[in-house]
Amino acid sequence: MSLPRITLRLFSPMRPPLYRLTPSITARARAFSSSLPARSEIVPAAPRTNILVELAKARRTIYQLGKNSPVPDSKIEELVNAAVLNVPSAFNTQSTRLVVLLHREHEHLWDIAIDVFQNLVKTGAIPEQVWQKQTLPKLQGFKAGVGTILFYEDPSHIKPFSEKFSLYKDQFHPWAEHSNAMHQYFLWTGLESLGFGANLQHYNPLIDAPVAKQWDVPSEWRLLAQLVFGSPEGAPGEKAQKPTEERVKIYGKQ
Repeated sequence: MSLPRITLRLFSPMRPPLYRLTPSITARARAFSSSLPARSEIVPAAPRTNILVELAKARRTIYQLGKNSPVPDSKIEELVNAAVLNVPSAFNTQSTRLVVLLHREHEHLWDIAIDVFQNLVKTGAIPEQVWQKQTLPKLQGFKAGVGTILFYEDPSHIKPFSEKFSLYKDQFHPWAEHSNAMHQYFLWTGLESLGFGANLQHYNPLIDAPVAKQWDVPSEWRLLAQLVFGSPEGAPGEKAQKPTEERVKIYGKQ
């Protein structure tokens, strides 16, 4: 029996939408409706591209998060479903697995992380001053949000392909991680479109074992990243960009 690609934890009462949203955020919250128009009814290519670019520009790292969710939990679920149904994977392996923790379940995740780091402080692996002034405030900031999406890879769905296509056997794991990263970007950008702020974290492998035990995650799944989200309570930091001429090469342009 194949395992489900999404695990949703929705143990707290559904929050009603907040109606005191700005028009721009309200419009963005409608972008991920489960009732998609036919391709012929979608706006022309140029406006669609402009929307994509604007969302990409708006997606930034936000560390100051709150619990004022701009949408009901069902909209988050729709967005996650859209990710697993539409993000591509090499050879259609579909090996990405998502665990979504909301409200109290989300808070418990970061309580687990705090416990893990407190043990590291006790062993001397992390200096007490660093813990008190840097690590603990950061973890408490994550806990202050609405939810966390955990991104996993299921190797059992990769192995058959690496055996069947032996010429590429060493490439399937990197390709799977590429697809996982696309899920991360899709959901980060999608959460921005719904009015959330978010930041991407990598506390694996430190939290892997207690998280797997708490939420009955199969031991063979590999945790790759954690996307923390909540109401944006602060602005993103400055972002320096290297010149595009150093990063892009185009040949044959007319």
